[in-house]
Amino acid sequence: MIFFLISAFLMCGVESWRPNRPISLLPPLRQGKLVQAPLGNGFSYTTYFFNQRIDHFGFANGGTFKQRYLVSDQFWNHNGGPIFFYTGNEGDIEWFTNNTGFMWDIAPDFRALLVFAEHRYYGQSLPFGSATYQNVSNLNYLTSEQALADFAELVQFIKVNTPGAANSPVIAFGGSYGGMLAAWFRIRYPNIIYGALAASAPIWQFTGLTPCNAFYETTSNTWLQTSKICVANVQQSYQTLEIIASQAGGLNFISSTFKLCTPLVSTTDIEPFKAFLADMYVNFAMVDYPYAANFMAELPAWPIQVACSYLAEPLKGEALLTALSQVTNLYFNYTGETKCVNWTDDGSTGSLGYQGWDYQSCTEMVMPMCSNSSGMFYDVTWDFQKVSDDCYSRYKVRPRENWITLEYWGKLLNGVSRIIFSNGLLDPWSSGGVLQSISDSVIAIQIPQGAHHLDLRTHNDNDTRAVRGAREQETNILRNWLKFNPV
Repeated sequence: MIFFLISAFLMCGVESWRPNRPISLLPPLRQGKLVQAPLGNGFSYTTYFFNQRIDHFGFANGGTFKQRYLVSDQFWNHNGGPIFFYTGNEGDIEWFTNNTGFMWDIAPDFRALLVFAEHRYYGQSLPFGSATYQNVSNLNYLTSEQALADFAELVQFIKVNTPGAANSPVIAFGGSYGGMLAAWFRIRYPNIIYGALAASAPIWQFTGLTPCNAFYETTSNTWLQTSKICVANVQQSYQTLEIIASQAGGLNFISSTFKLCTPLVSTTDIEPFKAFLADMYVNFAMVDYPYAANFMAELPAWPIQVACSYLAEPLKGEALLTALSQVTNLYFNYTGETKCVNWTDDGSTGSLGYQGWDYQSCTEMVMPMCSNSSGMFYDVTWDFQKVSDDCYSRYKVRPRENWITLEYWGKLLNGVSRIIFSNGLLDPWSSGGVLQSISDSVIAIQIPQGAHHLDLRTHNDNDTRAVRGAREQETNILRNWLKFNPV
């Protein structure tokens, strides 16, 4: 579960309005608020704070900050039961706690202690308090390495200070960026982490590991499974937007048809609006769940099928854009409570999650992305130098293009053990995931008709057979690792 996808079209487009936006692994929160899904079933947790070092790898800065973590011991076997440890993503840890129902579902059988650790610089875990984002120098300690060291220190603290936990095996869980961290936690700290479940973790979405066009090809293929005509209409819509925008009254027609909060005032607005729509198509693929959900937006079951029902016949001109506006209304206003579509607000200045990930994408998390017009998107090239220059203009830092591959072994995972990599094949991020098992204990699980970390969500009566099977396989693997029989 990673927080925000900011369009790669805006990140790497040569002529885009702001070319180098970060790309994160969850849909953008363009409007509205995060929905806190209730735990239900009598589940509960307690909030704690741990004094964490600001800098684990130097000795000059001895400062500390309060790292938030959530604990549930209601199912735990206090005599050495396992610890299920969620490696927090780029956002508020309570949101991830409430949206990772699989851990809660299996905790009673394993009699596991549940721990959800917040990632530094997100939620309430701010190293410099209210000044954390006030100057660039304060962001210097926002790295995956520092976050993993936080998690390691916290695990050690829990095991030492919790009676009965000293010999408890620890399994890391995570989805999306959190899934990447779960896998890397096992790789970097095998003395602390016994195994990991990394769901929808694109650890290979980096330079030299995955073709830059794979992400958007996967998105197109997900839509194509529903309707080729639908995809053809989307592809046609980009040119249609440009043509109508150039006509008298065209910008007003587009603004009113799509019910935009901020009207288009110039033909130069068309590029960012196209990128906004491209983001939406990615988001649909990420949250194409088999049941109604509110992961980042209130949507019906199989939302791509519903979206394509508006684009089921070949359309042109204003009729095409009118039909397309129904798709945007579905994504942004399914409940009917939204008065207008706030297409210009990507949250980059108003949310700590956006600010933090923007910086991370300018340092370590450099994920090359490009597209061509063969699917449902348009031509965009990847330009690392442009990304680097844009990052320098904002933060006075330049990204290290190959650092993640060097730091976390790239594709050379033969020496690793006890990691599960699960990927839903509808999910665009599966393009950078581990889709084939590497060994008997580094196991890949593919979930046909599965969207973004569907397996980490709580069970649902409308779950597909594939995701039920994936969860069963994951549970059996964990049992085998822990040599555990349910009580």
